[in-house]
Amino acid sequence: MSGTTERSTDGRGRTTGSILSGLAVAVGCVLFLGGFVWGALIYRPYTVPTDSMSPTIAAGARVLAEKVDGSEIRRGDVVVFKDSTWSDVPMVKRVVGIGGDTVACCTKKGQLTVNGTPVEEPYLQGSGPASPVGFRATVPTDQLFLLGDHRNDSLDSRVHLTDGDHGSVPRSAVAARVDARAWPLGSVGMLQRPEGFAALPGGTSQPGPLSPIVLAVVAGAVLILGGAAYGPIVRRKGRGRG
Repeated sequence: MSGTTERSTDGRGRTTGSILSGLAVAVGCVLFLGGFVWGALIYRPYTVPTDSMSPTIAAGARVLAEKVDGSEIRRGDVVVFKDSTWSDVPMVKRVVGIGGDTVACCTKKGQLTVNGTPVEEPYLQGSGPASPVGFRATVPTDQLFLLGDHRNDSLDSRVHLTDGDHGSVPRSAVAARVDARAWPLGSVGMLQRPEGFAALPGGTSQPGPLSPIVLAVVAGAVLILGGAAYGPIVRRKGRGRG
């Protein structure tokens, strides 16, 4: 049956197989290039210069962050932001409190609390308390309270508690939300939304479209390679029969 398919033509000398391979390459190019364009419009890469987010994100790691409006940010999100009070360069921290929240640490079990509710934080560096120093802050409206995952080595909202906004930054300071680690290769993967914040009002955010983007790029590459390989395979079979 395969021999019949290869010999059938469309009137211009093209076999059915060559037509299908050309179609596969064309569709593959659309998926491959479309995926890259889609990703470039929505995501941007960042390098995390310090280990303040370790072990979630190591120092020097590259991350992919979805460009979002600050109003979309939820508790538990890892965000890229820039605030002149903190630094002149973009920083990466985790949101643990939003406007109206009272964030405190620590309970007798060493846990962080949001509005009196203890929060499980399995992503923290080490097995000690959620913060080596106790604190308590009420987050102003439209502000975000930010902490690093490596609480012993992170300059975050705790350092700025005496500022006018109780250590928080405005939602408008957020440029993007981190969805995945892209480098080094051993750490590549999506960031999981922490379940500890899911039960609080507002819940957690949904991941961006990175997974379908990657799927489109991979599928496109497979179609391009498969379609391009058809001709050489057929010619090799022809020489073998000859």
